[in-house]
Amino acid sequence: MALEAHLSELSHKHRTLERKIEQEEARPMADPLKITDWKRRKLRLKDEMERLKHQVQH
Repeated sequence: MALEAHLSELSHKHRTLERKIEQEEARPMADPLKITDWKRRKLRLKDEMERLKHQVQH
């Protein structure tokens, strides 16, 4: 159960970053460094979620 809670938390963080990226990209003077950083963080979260999902299945 703790693993599922952790997955849920990671998923929430992933969605939050997605919204931040979308909002920043919509700005006329979007900060490309922020966007790049958030995309990297989002990818790390996705990788961690996939790893945990794989653990749950086995």
